[in-house]
Amino acid sequence: MLNWFQALMPKEERFFDMFEAHAAVLVQGARALRAVLEGGPDTAARCAEVARLENEADEITRQVLLAVRRTFITPFDRSDIRDLITSMDDAIDQMHKTAKAVILFGKTEFAPDMATMGDVIVRTADLTAEAAPLLRSLRANAARLNAISEEVTRLEEDSDQLYDVGMSALFHGPARAEPIEFITSSQIYDHLERVVDRFEDVANRISAVLIEHL
Repeated sequence: MLNWFQALMPKEERFFDMFEAHAAVLVQGARALRAVLEGGPDTAARCAEVARLENEADEITRQVLLAVRRTFITPFDRSDIRDLITSMDDAIDQMHKTAKAVILFGKTEFAPDMATMGDVIVRTADLTAEAAPLLRSLRANAARLNAISEEVTRLEEDSDQLYDVGMSALFHGPARAEPIEFITSSQIYDHLERVVDRFEDVANRISAVLIEHL
């Protein structure tokens, strides 16, 4: 009887609005982080922009988690909503950690492979933003959502390769003259790789929602 009653109730649509809003902030954050990797005298200001966007994303996440507790009918399972928004927030949290490492180490110059990893991050953020509105109709958009998840996974593999190439170049290049450069730059590489990993987590959450609800 309860399932029949719930089927007649209008589902809360604002969750989708908040997913899309968070995804839009992810895109802005990814572009701000990519700007950081251009280096130069504006590096600190660009890192501050990443921090500002991370705070904005945190507020959206807080609203989603509050709505999960207060809403009787949700568009899909509460645990799926929590897991998805949390994984999205983890992505921009990791961007912020990258920016904080840049400030901590006083970095204003970055290797080309770091910038290329930044391009990958922008692409995964764009794909996440494309996926967010498609969640409104899982069945109709299943094929595209699956394709997006597969593309993010492929990009994560590309990121792993860039990481390996960059670390090798670092070890055989600047690190030989300045060991501290290896320590600081390897930390930046690690953080950048983790950002892409977090976007893969988002893609995996979307795939899990599709599997459970189709």
